[in-house]
Amino acid sequence: MSEREKSHLFYQSRRRRPQLDRARGVYMWDVDGKRYLDGSSGAMVCNIGHSNERVLEAMRRQMEKSTFGYRLHFETEPAENLARLTAQRAPEGLEKVFFVSGGSEAVESAIKLARQYAIAVGEAQRTKVISRQPSYHGCTLGALALTGYAPLTAPFDPMMRPMPKIPAPRAYLDGLNPNDPATGHHYADMLEARIREEGPETVLAFMVEPIGGASTGALVPPAGYMQRVREICDRYGVLLIHDEVMCGGGRTGRFFAAEHYDVAPDILVVSKGFAAGYAPLGAMVAHDRIVEPVLDGGGFLHGFTYAGNPLACAAGLAVLEEIETEKLCENAASVGALLKSRLVELMGRHPLIGDVRGQGLLLAFELVADKRTLAPLPRELNAYDKLVEHAYDEGLILYSRRTRGGYEGDHFLVCPPMITTPEQVDEIMDGLERALGRFLAEAAPHLPRAA
Repeated sequence: MSEREKSHLFYQSRRRRPQLDRARGVYMWDVDGKRYLDGSSGAMVCNIGHSNERVLEAMRRQMEKSTFGYRLHFETEPAENLARLTAQRAPEGLEKVFFVSGGSEAVESAIKLARQYAIAVGEAQRTKVISRQPSYHGCTLGALALTGYAPLTAPFDPMMRPMPKIPAPRAYLDGLNPNDPATGHHYADMLEARIREEGPETVLAFMVEPIGGASTGALVPPAGYMQRVREICDRYGVLLIHDEVMCGGGRTGRFFAAEHYDVAPDILVVSKGFAAGYAPLGAMVAHDRIVEPVLDGGGFLHGFTYAGNPLACAAGLAVLEEIETEKLCENAASVGALLKSRLVELMGRHPLIGDVRGQGLLLAFELVADKRTLAPLPRELNAYDKLVEHAYDEGLILYSRRTRGGYEGDHFLVCPPMITTPEQVDEIMDGLERALGRFLAEAAPHLPRAA
């Protein structure tokens, strides 16, 4: 890394990274000329790859017309068109779109809309939003109250109203068959039990990622889970909110992950791949029957300065067009199946990989100390961090989290852009195997003998 002056920026830690020079397609280069394969699409954002010229040109055209138009002063063509096309692709009945700048804002918007709907229809006693443990729904205090990931939430617990949680359906850890609908019903029925425990009249909504993101590592729900959840929500008048911030936008092989289960939520939120990193953009998409009573009751008491920004919406429109014309959902499904098969094959011969999961190009693998019991690696090894560093040294970018509540366990998201080719899958696997080899050599003296 070139010598650089002291940085005035700060984020999560003091760790420095090479300075980015340029990015194109699935690759990124630092100023020293080293090339990296973006195996996590940033933070599962850059779904169509970097520096797509057609998207950049659409943004240039919009910049020449206007870069900002405040929503209380003007309607804009990009925002209107993107809202229309988003509603067309959303599950049935979700016709109303509210634009935001990111995932945390989208989640905040959803819970505020749900609450205002309850008040508008005379159910003001409904205040509780159930979510899962583990889960991650954003970094604002409202979104953190729904998040089940103690290292991120514990410092702020005294500042938040605790929200009820149920276990995420991690069948692989519980020794249950994920392909058996009885397994899906087992986990979904925990929602019904919690609703009854809290008092059905007090429960406002259930927020769930149809396919898990960072906290559960691309967890695919067991058969029958999402359908049973919908039935339970309907039974008790609880709103179902899909958090598709990470799994939406085509990454799973469908534009919205809800399509895999033929289940329509009442409210859906999306961001990250929605504009694929070309501009800050997200959306809340809601059913007419939720929005109209709120508007009739005096309006939605919520908003952001950059909501519906014409430049961001122009980028979103161009990204959506690229996904459709280049058939990137189909590519995510086919190349994702290839990548997953390669990860499963690697699991079969690597002593530390205990699980591979995911859908399309939202994939993850988990390291364990014992494949039979799935016991996690010793937490002091910090495998979730060290393997990412080894991969980075090999020119492969991965994304990791602690699997078991945030304090131990190690999973790694392998989520390259939706433009990835079979040849680039080979590159990903080569870099991953080298990184795993380096980690195993380093960690071997500290591993249980069974590993």
